[in-house]
Amino acid sequence: MPGPTTRHRRIVALLVPVLSGLLVATVSVFGFSQPAAAASLTVAQAISSQTGGSGTVTGYIVGEPTATDTVRFSGFTGDTALAIADSASTTSTGSMLYVQITSSYRSSFGLLSNPSLIGKQLTVTGTLTAYFSHAGLKSPSAMSLGGGSTTSPTATGTASPTASSTTDTYYAAALGKTGSSLKSALHTITSTGVTKLSYDGVWTALKVTDQDPSNSSNVKLFYSGISRSKTLNGGSSGNWNREHVWPQSHGDFGTSAGPGTDLHHLRPEDVTINALRGNLDFDNGGSAVSGASGNYSDSDSWEPRAAVKGDVARMLFYMAVRYSGDDGFADLEVNNVTGNGSVPYTGKLSTLIAWHNADPPDSAEKARNQLIYSTYQHNRNPFIDHPEWAASIFG
Repeated sequence: MPGPTTRHRRIVALLVPVLSGLLVATVSVFGFSQPAAAASLTVAQAISSQTGGSGTVTGYIVGEPTATDTVRFSGFTGDTALAIADSASTTSTGSMLYVQITSSYRSSFGLLSNPSLIGKQLTVTGTLTAYFSHAGLKSPSAMSLGGGSTTSPTATGTASPTASSTTDTYYAAALGKTGSSLKSALHTITSTGVTKLSYDGVWTALKVTDQDPSNSSNVKLFYSGISRSKTLNGGSSGNWNREHVWPQSHGDFGTSAGPGTDLHHLRPEDVTINALRGNLDFDNGGSAVSGASGNYSDSDSWEPRAAVKGDVARMLFYMAVRYSGDDGFADLEVNNVTGNGSVPYTGKLSTLIAWHNADPPDSAEKARNQLIYSTYQHNRNPFIDHPEWAASIFG
């Protein structure tokens, strides 16, 4: 027969699970249970949850915000902020969350130091409140790449294209598109985050972008191919000046910041040759131009020397994509006629396509495109990087 001690142990053993169950029930009722980890918000949810409370958000790094409605997608200027979106190809600032990068995270997540982060997924925890007067997240307490991974970013890759590296990140929103959709995407890309030069600033830039590779004291004149001292810029005979390959009068944009100062179609040229070219369209034929060997002209067209025919075509294709009438300037278009006069058109398209195909981008043209992108305007000529896009857009 079991004694009193044995009986007491059985009673306690029976009571333990009962008491455990009661304790669990009590904790559940009064809310003392361990809370589950909060689900990460999408960027869209974070934008609509600007309450000043803490939140965790997951999105894709798309650029560097520099003002309420301005985000740099390349050519980054600092390590103090980044923008994330629900899609890596987002270009609309209204769909972005601006994230403050405090000092402890700048070496790992700042875009100037780590441009390769563009397109990568980021999970960040912080205060959901306005930043740059825009939906934002400030004072981050945790930042990690991927869906919560703790991979440390490095700067071994590059999202800011160089003359020889891939430009896929810069053109991400255009890849896979054709025709009018491609043209529209390229217009947005080449119009975003652009620095506009003054007309005086063009003088200084051309001395760099068009420096004679054989003589650093000179520039290489565009149509004539002559090397001339950088100091001889001006409006007198023997000087070189700023040639608008797309004539100012074809759209009446003058020399105000925008198409009138866009380096992608401005080149140094002898004052006299510049005047002879005037506002002529481009086509084959005509009489030889004195002082510019290999160039020909007639009453309504100009044929440049063979070495720059493709360059001319790609400049005009760029202008037709970059300026679409939504920035206060005319909608520039390339058409298949000459003698366009003051209307915002330049031709002759069929000839330009032929020149583009016969004279593909060379190393000098690519280097100039990169220099304009990295140092001056922070946009690129797509038809230098992707010559095949000319046929898709212009036929």
